[in-house]
Amino acid sequence: MGTGLSVPRAWPRPAMGVRITARLGHRTATPVCVDCRHCRFATVHLLSHSVEAGLMSELLLDLQKVSRFYKTVIGVGDIDLQLEPGAYGLIGPNGAGKTTLLNLITGMLAPSIGTVRVLGADPQRERAILREIGLCPATDILFPNVNAIQWVQYQTALHGFPTSTAHSMAIKALEIVGMSQEMHRPIGSYSLGMRQRVKVAQAIAHDPHLLILDEPFNGLDPIGRYELSEFLREWIATGHSLVLASHILHEVEEITTAFLLIHGGRILATGDASEVNSMLSGFPAEIEVAGRGLDTLVRNMLQQPWLTGIQFSANRDCAKIRVADNQEFYTALRDAANHPEVNLQSVRSSDGSLQSAFDRLLTVHRGETRTQL
Repeated sequence: MGTGLSVPRAWPRPAMGVRITARLGHRTATPVCVDCRHCRFATVHLLSHSVEAGLMSELLLDLQKVSRFYKTVIGVGDIDLQLEPGAYGLIGPNGAGKTTLLNLITGMLAPSIGTVRVLGADPQRERAILREIGLCPATDILFPNVNAIQWVQYQTALHGFPTSTAHSMAIKALEIVGMSQEMHRPIGSYSLGMRQRVKVAQAIAHDPHLLILDEPFNGLDPIGRYELSEFLREWIATGHSLVLASHILHEVEEITTAFLLIHGGRILATGDASEVNSMLSGFPAEIEVAGRGLDTLVRNMLQQPWLTGIQFSANRDCAKIRVADNQEFYTALRDAANHPEVNLQSVRSSDGSLQSAFDRLLTVHRGETRTQL
């Protein structure tokens, strides 16, 4: 994330026949040829050709009835999730189950119930698939006396690369994240943002297919956030997959429009903001209307059971109308707007952002179907 940050060109993947599809930026691919001579680091093919050849034809993630219990506490509960290769934001407040779900995907936890498959493999039993996963965890680096190059090299070597190859890959990754000038300093002397960059470096050093980032923007200054966002967009554009977990919604919107909303250990919805808002059609909403004759407009709606609240501005040329069913409201609005005393200038609903969609989903999830002024 220093100057000239870009996805490394020094790590060519085996040739693949890739078909791009429009839906949520996903892609499907069918292996055409795998020729180790085209790979600069031939040891990448220590991973079996059967796994590599099936890599692009399988679902990215396939979770069937997955639950994980911590004694009497449910970490995640009854998750059914099938995702094609692509980029996804995992959105939820702290304690929603994001980290537990990521730990299940990376094989660090076994499901109490159900099955987890990543690119067609069980990460708990088929450890070779971990070569295709890069993880930047939310936890901090716990080795203050080693330097960045030593730590990233060691993490890369754990994937089976020879020491010399792991060293070269570590240097390249640290250059990408803007740590080439500081890589020989002890990690204990780094700022939080610098340590975050080093964690990203170890996650990408072995050129995984799937990059998993858990709160990756923590500790980064505005420049670092921008550079990481740019890098992740290029990572996606070059055909890699991404799962980005965050509780800060606008950060995810800058990277991808495909997201998963998680709360209380359950997936509430998947899609983009417009799809979720469309799915919530018929649920509670707040609509702001502006213009003349709003008293007349509202008078025609007062007896409707779906009207739950009205708040006028001081000069009564603007009103916030809260409804239990937005479809019913828009039907009534169309009829009321034809009254000769009514002259509407604007009608605005929720802003279509992830924050709005998430807030509305939580309202429905909690059973809060009526709102109060």
